[in-house]
Amino acid sequence: MSAQGSKRALIMRGGWEGHQPVEATDAFIPFLTANGYEVRVEDTSAVYAGAAYMSTVDVVVQTNTMNTITGDELRGLRTAVENGTGMAGWHGGIADSYRDSSDYLQLIGGQFATHPAKAAKDELPGDGTDCFVHHTIDIVSEQADHPIVAGITDFALTTEQYWVLTDDYNDVLATTTIAVADHHPWHRPVTCPAVWTRRWGHGRVFVATPGHDTGVLADANVRTIIERGILWASR
Repeated sequence: MSAQGSKRALIMRGGWEGHQPVEATDAFIPFLTANGYEVRVEDTSAVYAGAAYMSTVDVVVQTNTMNTITGDELRGLRTAVENGTGMAGWHGGIADSYRDSSDYLQLIGGQFATHPAKAAKDELPGDGTDCFVHHTIDIVSEQADHPIVAGITDFALTTEQYWVLTDDYNDVLATTTIAVADHHPWHRPVTCPAVWTRRWGHGRVFVATPGHDTGVLADANVRTIIERGILWASR
């Protein structure tokens, strides 16, 4: 924490512009300030290499899709989380950030693999909604009283549905089941985590896979889960 006793949130945003990293994170700044956070915004991961500053950060909110990270930056991020800094994010901004880093994937606990198309390739409109499918986010019944999802029931979205590669160290709060269609090569439905948490050293990690754009982030259930997730992850 800062010398004044306020909490510190670091927003690190960048990468693929289709995920609206600036607009999406700007939408959460009022929430953070209302909850007592001093907010710093950075547009590169270079900030992660600053050990002295990172040791004062209570929560990192990252939206940085399909980018790269240096060894020093990643070590700085992992060290900060191990020492108690929270890590939170949504969609590709956290689950598809640094594809070439296995150490980052281990920290986060999931990597985007695909978002299934809604039709065969020659039937797609090519207007940015090719992978917008109607699907359900299912709250895990055993986790229904977790503070991130308490009071939220299963809900439907029409947006990208993330197929993620994960491990069983995650505490999964919600799932989504990817259906089989004639144009898909897989042979049975696949259930993937949609919201999860992960403990790392003294730190906490929170991930929500819904959040492709500001429209999805405006959904009341998605917004509530992310806001609660940021607070849960924070030191």
